[in-house]
Amino acid sequence: MKQHVTIQEIEIHYSRPPLEEMKIVTTSKSAEELLRQFVDKKRIDYKEFFWVMLLSASQHLLGIAEISVGGTTETVVNTKEIFQLALKTNAVKIILCHNHPSGRLVPSSQDISISASLHTFGKMVGISIIDHIILTSESYYSLADNGQI
Repeated sequence: MKQHVTIQEIEIHYSRPPLEEMKIVTTSKSAEELLRQFVDKKRIDYKEFFWVMLLSASQHLLGIAEISVGGTTETVVNTKEIFQLALKTNAVKIILCHNHPSGRLVPSSQDISISASLHTFGKMVGISIIDHIILTSESYYSLADNGQI
């Protein structure tokens, strides 16, 4: 007796918000301001978080996603999840974002390394990493503004 096997069809549906309702990211400062609207201000000095800002070709903000929550000094970055989100939302550009609970606005060697790795992978799939923003409760640091992306 033959066993019947069902093969699942995978469908992707995406509907962006109306263009006139979308925010545009033009500078690291505008990205930081939008990120602060999303971030839980009560937790920014408590644990390290990693977020991505997903952008269209015209730099309209498609969305912000929390990728991970870590401890006081680090968090795990899931490359696969970042690019799944980018592909599902039809993003063409990404801004990487994370906080430093210590308040120090100096990128670590790991910050620079993950930016470079994601930039390399992004090139392969046609998605540009245009910045990596480090956020503290007082200020922010842009790797792109400082020539590190």
